[in-house]
Amino acid sequence: MIESHMTKAQSRRNFLRTAPLAAVTLPLASTLFSASPAVAETGQSTDEKSQATFQLFPATTIDEMVKGLQAAPAAKDIVSAKGLAVSMTVSAEEKKIAKEFEFHEHRDHVFQVLDGATVYEVGGSPQNARQTKPGEWLAPHSEGFTSIALKKGDMLVVPRMTPHRRVTEVGVSLLLINATTPA
Repeated sequence: MIESHMTKAQSRRNFLRTAPLAAVTLPLASTLFSASPAVAETGQSTDEKSQATFQLFPATTIDEMVKGLQAAPAAKDIVSAKGLAVSMTVSAEEKKIAKEFEFHEHRDHVFQVLDGATVYEVGGSPQNARQTKPGEWLAPHSEGFTSIALKKGDMLVVPRMTPHRRVTEVGVSLLLINATTPA
C-alpha cells in the first residue's frame, strides 16, 4: 500500500514537473521539426514543390560559419522564414559597442557565445526611449542595468521589453535566436 502511494505521488510529481515544459515545447517542436521523407539532413527538399520543415546544422558547419564570419565580421541568418515564429543568426564582431539599449514588444532573445567574450548590459529603466518602428524601441541609457560578462559556451535569455545592449572589447561569435509573436 505504501509503495503504491509513493509510486502515484512520484508519478504526479514527475507529471507536474514536466507538463509545463511539454506544453511550451510541443507546439514549437511540431512546427520546426516535423520532417517529410523528401527532406535531406540540411533541410533542403529533394522535391522542388515541397517546403523544408527542418534544418540540421552539424557542429562542423557551425564551426566553418563562425571561422568565415570571424575573418570578415558580419551576421548571417541561418533560419528565417515568413510565418515561422523563430529566427537564428550567427554573427561575429570585433571591438563593437552598441550606442543604445534596444527592447522589443514582440521578440524574446537567446544569445549563446560560440567563441570569444562579450558583455551584455541588461535590464533597468530605459531613459529617453523612442519608438523606431511598431514594437521596437531604442534608448541612450537604461538606469540600473546589470552588466553580465559572457564567454564561450555561456547563454543569455533576454525576455521581450527588457532593455539590452552588447559591449565587445575584443571579439565574439554569437548564435542569436529570436522568438517572435505576432503584433
